[in-house]
Amino acid sequence: MFFKIIAKDEVPDLVRGIATEYEVIGPQAKGTAFVFAPLKDPADLRLDYDMTILPAKRYILPERETLMRFSVEDNEVVEAELDAPRRALFGLHPCDVNSLLLMDNVFLDGGDPDPYYKARRENTLIIGVSCMPAPTCFCDAWGTDETHRGFDIFLTDIGDSYYASISSVRGADLVDRFAKGRDITAEDTAAFQERSAAFKAAFEHEIDTSQLPVLLDAKYDSPIWQEFGEMCLACGACSTVCPTCYCFDVHDELDADQKHGERVRTWDSCQFKDFAGVAHGNFRDSRASRVRYRYYHKQWGYLSRYEKVLCVGCGRCTRACKADINPPRVVRALQTGVVDR
Repeated sequence: MFFKIIAKDEVPDLVRGIATEYEVIGPQAKGTAFVFAPLKDPADLRLDYDMTILPAKRYILPERETLMRFSVEDNEVVEAELDAPRRALFGLHPCDVNSLLLMDNVFLDGGDPDPYYKARRENTLIIGVSCMPAPTCFCDAWGTDETHRGFDIFLTDIGDSYYASISSVRGADLVDRFAKGRDITAEDTAAFQERSAAFKAAFEHEIDTSQLPVLLDAKYDSPIWQEFGEMCLACGACSTVCPTCYCFDVHDELDADQKHGERVRTWDSCQFKDFAGVAHGNFRDSRASRVRYRYYHKQWGYLSRYEKVLCVGCGRCTRACKADINPPRVVRALQTGVVDR
């Protein structure tokens, strides 16, 4: 890894240069919120955004994709053309960069890589950007408030410039060709350290997660799960906006002629009642059991396998849940035995 200083007024030229070789996806304003969307004009890029509604994972694990076409008449199967364009995800916060690394454990490192995910991941350039925590952020609880890998370029705001960390050959090549940049001075390093300290100090609350796995073991039958279950609307909003939820459904859909069709993969949610439906019934038929499962999977099951929790503290679920069920509130309830009101 090496470092350069890129002036903020050089960023539009960097975006335009990258756009000659990649489809650039970046954070843009949508009403009073922000979304990741194809960038048509560098002026629309909002690197000062707080959080996007949906995570950038949708460009690597799309909400819906066709896996194959088939014919009922002659049993012919044709694999769908793999849609894996060269893309640049420009402006990911550290939590979202870390979320893709957590997803990689599932789709790439299990011994049988998912070919669809793998192709998109390899064709995707990652440009991260620093941020300041919003009131709903708790990435510091999981250590995902910073990242040292998983990106090609990472831009840290130090005033009128970005402190650029460059960790790949393709990232270095793009910076060399499309941004003037300059060498780092002692003043730049001091500004970087000052900005990092200000970021750490800006979190509005502290969550103690040190004994969480033990608490989860001890509180499996706690009545707090019933309380959260009674609040839950089973809408799946938490899963939809989560950057690390990866559950999907695979099903066949017939065309109107009833002779041809396609097999599709779509996002699914463990909060839906049908998710746990099997031949003999539903083994998680209550909302309480499904809420509990979500937290045990993310903060215990995934941890036991990969030594990391499946949460990056981005706060999207906090914003999306109409019942106000979110990790900080659940952790507090586990620690105190009381669901705060």
